[in-house]
Amino acid sequence: MLLGVLADTHGYYHPDLDEVFADVDLILHAGDIGRKEILERLGRLSPVAAVWGNVDGPVVRARTNKHQHLECGGLTIRMTHIAGRPGRWQRGMCRILTAEPPDIFICGHSHILQIERVHSLGGMLFVNPGAAGRQGLHLTKTCVRLYLEYGQAVKAEVVHLDGAPDSLT
Repeated sequence: MLLGVLADTHGYYHPDLDEVFADVDLILHAGDIGRKEILERLGRLSPVAAVWGNVDGPVVRARTNKHQHLECGGLTIRMTHIAGRPGRWQRGMCRILTAEPPDIFICGHSHILQIERVHSLGGMLFVNPGAAGRQGLHLTKTCVRLYLEYGQAVKAEVVHLDGAPDSLT
């Protein structure tokens, strides 16, 4: 199974997303979507699960949730927009993750690409796909292609939307 993961589009749909996510089974958007048209256009490529972020207004919030918890490819996935990062979790997030650690935890907000295993939470895979939009301090627009096989996340491919992908296995 192949997941497309992105965040922080802020109303901008990068034209490379059509090709990058053409073969994914599910798209996960970790908030700050910006406009409902982003969800609609992604939805033409694949089913979409999304959470709203701090810049999302009532139209986007009506189509999304603050948190998502889903099963995918034999793995549990939790997603929210603002969560912090391993070792510096947002208030209350450590308690939530410790009580029921997912296999994969996805968030956005920081615009900082980060993928790592969190051994203190049972080897949970933490994914912040960086930012796919034009607004913010990030210099590179990124998203992630996450490969799941036999109940494991086996490969994360970081895609620089204005350049070539990097693979992490």
